[in-house]
Formats: sequence, C-alpha cells, structure tokens
Amino acid sequence: MPESVLESEIRSQPRCWHAAADMAGRFSGILPAAGERVAVIGCGTSLYIARGYAYLRESLGLGVTDAWPASEARLGRDYDRLVAITRSGTTTEVLTALDGFRGPKTAITAPEGTPVYKLAETIGLPGFDEQSIVQTRFATSALALLRAHLGQDLGPVIAQAREVLAAPASSLDGVRGAAQISFVGMGLGAALAEEAALKLRESTQSWAESYVETEYRHGPVAIAQPGRSVWAFGPLVPGFARDVAATGARLEHTDNDPMAELVRVHLMCLLRAADLGLDPSRPRHLERSVILDP
Repeated sequence: MPESVLESEIRSQPRCWHAAADMAGRFSGILPAAGERVAVIGCGTSLYIARGYAYLRESLGLGVTDAWPASEARLGRDYDRLVAITRSGTTTEVLTALDGFRGPKTAITAPEGTPVYKLAETIGLPGFDEQSIVQTRFATSALALLRAHLGQDLGPVIAQAREVLAAPASSLDGVRGAAQISFVGMGLGAALAEEAALKLRESTQSWAESYVETEYRHGPVAIAQPGRSVWAFGPLVPGFARDVAATGARLEHTDNDPMAELVRVHLMCLLRAADLGLDPSRPRHLERSVILDP
C-alpha cells in the first residue's frame, strides 16, 4: 500500500534532523547564548519539546532554563530571553505570552508569514511543516536544531532513527495490542515520554499515560498488570525492570536516544490506528492550531 501523508512525514525525520542540525549555526545570534536566563514556552507537543530542551541546556551548564505552558508562563522572573515553539505560529496562548514579554524573544515555527513573525525574531522551518494535524517531524526537527545549537552531535541519533525506520513491523508486536501503556523516562526521556503518550492518545484514542521514571513506583505502578505495558525512554534507573516484571506488565525498552525511540512510537501509532480503523493524522476533536475567542 502507498504511504499515507503521516507515514511519509514520520519517515522523513532523519533527513529533516540532519537539515535542522545544519541550520543551527545560521540562527545562533537569536538562540540563547551561554549564561542567559531563558524561558521556553509552548502548548501540547511544543511544550514537551520545550521541556526536553530546558533539561538539556541546564544539564550542560549553559544557564537557567525554565519550560512553561504558554498559558501559565511566569515571565516576571528576570529572564534574559523568551523562546516560543509553535508549529502553526497562530496559537493564541503563545502569541499572548510573547506580546506581554519585554525583552529579546525568539520563535521557532513552521509556516512563513504567520502572526508570530510580528512578535519575535523568528526561525521559520517551512520545509518541516506537516499536513497532518498530529505533529511529528516539525517538533523533532525543532528539537534537533536546538540540540545542535547546544553543541550535541546528532549523527548517532539520526543513525538510530534510520535503524528504527528500517526495522520490521513485527518488532513492535509486544506493545501493539497493549490495553494500556505508561511511558516513562528521566530528563530528556521524561519530556519525550510525555510526547509519546500524547501521540498515542491523539492518533489512536488509546489509554496512555506518562511519568518521570522514578515517580512511576510512587503510585502509578498500581495500574500495571498483564496485558499492559511500560515503555521506558533512555537508561533505566536501578531496579526498575525488576519492579515492572513483578507486576506482570511488559517492559518495552531499547538503548536508543529518546528522540529515536519516539520514532518507534510514531510507527506504532500507525500500526495501532490501522488495527482500530482510525485515521491517525486526523484525530477527533482536534484542529491544527488552538485559536481562542478574544
């Protein structure tokens, strides 16, 4: 069968990441400099990308970096720069936060000429835009650009993503039919675990949750049982595999970078949606951008 639009977008990610990483130097003047106090905002998928970037930037000692939902951004904290991630460039909460911030502002978006261009110095990534309502390659490409700006080598991550895309569909049989999936991780893995759960809920209407891995045993483990799965992003904390095994739930885990592992989730969303007779690129109740009434 020919690829759907969403599948084409998913499979284009390694190429997009390579291009995004190559673009990072072009925008270094409007991306956070070392030592700046930075707030990063977004909604939905963009928020989870913001959280992953904030974790990486602080871990590298480059400065205080807070990630906020755009609707609850506490911007009166002496930030030196505000960074907004918005695929559409039209999301009301993001535009409102940008308009109210007095200081250097950077936006990362997909289409050109949207309202965000009037409110911030803008990095436009039209080549990574999507037809699908469900975000995949724009969000991961924005993260690739930001990681490259932090000095990270994305070559190994891109290679892992290509291996994921080349693997047979049967490699996902263990989780494809799970009645419930909890995604967990630490650091960047925790942020992308949130995004993985969102993707599964959006595209397949499935019961999916996400947690910081060390928090999973503080309550959420109570829902684990045979027929359900725990999908871990990044290295496992000591004893975690043992504790999941004791519940009878399946543990899904690889040694992939969380960005490459997210591509595995994207592929599983395609498979699971097909099993359920759903169009994964057009989730019910959702639009491309949330534009609120004045």
